[in-house]
Amino acid sequence: MNFIHENFLLETESARRLYHDYAEDQPIFDFHSHLEASEFAQNRRFRDLFEIWLEGDHYKWRAMRANGVAEKYITGDASPHDKYLAWARTVPFTLRNPLYHWTQLELKRYFGIDDLMDERSAEGIWKKANALLQSADFSALGIIKKFKVRVICSSDDPCSSLEFHKQVNASNPEFRVFPSFRPDPALAVDAPEAFNAWVSRLESTSGKSISSLAEFLDALKARHDAFHAAGCRLSDHGLIYCHANPCSEERAKAIFAKVHAGQIPCPEEHDQFASFMMIYFGRLDAERNWVKQLHLGALRSANTRALRELGPNTGFDSVGDWPQAVLLNRYLDLLENENSLPKMVIYNLNPAENYAFSTAAGNFQDESIAGKIQFGSGWWFLDQKEGIEWQLNTLSATGLLSRFVGMVTDSRSFMSFPRHEYFRRVLCNLLGNDMEKGLLPNDEVLIGTMVRNISYKNAYDFFGLDLSAEAMK
Repeated sequence: MNFIHENFLLETESARRLYHDYAEDQPIFDFHSHLEASEFAQNRRFRDLFEIWLEGDHYKWRAMRANGVAEKYITGDASPHDKYLAWARTVPFTLRNPLYHWTQLELKRYFGIDDLMDERSAEGIWKKANALLQSADFSALGIIKKFKVRVICSSDDPCSSLEFHKQVNASNPEFRVFPSFRPDPALAVDAPEAFNAWVSRLESTSGKSISSLAEFLDALKARHDAFHAAGCRLSDHGLIYCHANPCSEERAKAIFAKVHAGQIPCPEEHDQFASFMMIYFGRLDAERNWVKQLHLGALRSANTRALRELGPNTGFDSVGDWPQAVLLNRYLDLLENENSLPKMVIYNLNPAENYAFSTAAGNFQDESIAGKIQFGSGWWFLDQKEGIEWQLNTLSATGLLSRFVGMVTDSRSFMSFPRHEYFRRVLCNLLGNDMEKGLLPNDEVLIGTMVRNISYKNAYDFFGLDLSAEAMK
């Protein structure tokens, strides 16, 4: 039997029925992705397996470094073929790492390749995959069609023009790529030079002069409005923890003026200003009925030599261990007390904090919508079988799994769409095993309907994105 077969990860007959009858054929609603709208607008084509699979994939880069591969073959100047071969030699050493599952699942789903990847099979895989990549079926839009992707939400700086989102949505009736408003640079007053350079970009994009806090907020509001007009209904923040240190507008004005003059604020001033801005962004999202996403807990760029030499987002980040519960609850409470708490998805990176996140979500549910505050799917280091199960078990124990909005790729790779399949198989296996143990009713329609909803419908209902052709005109 091939390693990737129809019942991969499905240990019981109940799990198999749940997956094949209720999950397998559901479309994909990928509400958090780092793919670029321009790649869809231009219908990007991929020259070879390196370009579609390895370029920019820091998951694989970390594994290669752990296997003693020289940086030349990771982010350096080696040829794409040689970098691919270095990865192929690494794959057998990834056993029990999720990369092994993902590698074989991706080869199977994209190219129909069942060979286990290693140094011996590498050349044959390279030739077969590269030949298939020349087909229109493997262009960016071809891949979207192949995997039944209905929605992708990209992650976009407020200064983004959004022209490519509009172009894609006007010409592709079966697929939508919506922007997500990610204004983290607006919080980063601890680095005045970079902050002021970004403010200049914001001036240009918004068409508004910025010399004061009021003008800064006005420009951000204008961009929030522009994102809404382009179909956006989500914002996103990547933070080490929530900023929830109440700050008056007068205090925020003074801090902005100080930074605008090029002076470095003290850590307390940075936290106060970031807190002021996070409340402001919460209000904007609530007014527009958007969903705010919070990605919390990443310890980024821990290897400072690598940061200097290779830059950020190159595979030197890890799980952080900041206490999250007090600040997360405080931030949600500050918004709740002024009736400005938007729908949210909160993602946790440290599994020790799972119960803190899930129970925080439970503190702020209300009658406005079922599952208003979502405990998000396993993120980054936790989007693998064990991490997915931890998240599902925690949510089940403290909230309503039936209302869960499901999985995201959180990826920069066009080879990542099978992660939705991977998640669905893990979900069905967990529930199917419970059915056979008598922990859940032996009612396939009851459990299967929940599976179908988690796979697609809950996200469709929750995010409120307009997928109609009329909305794209």
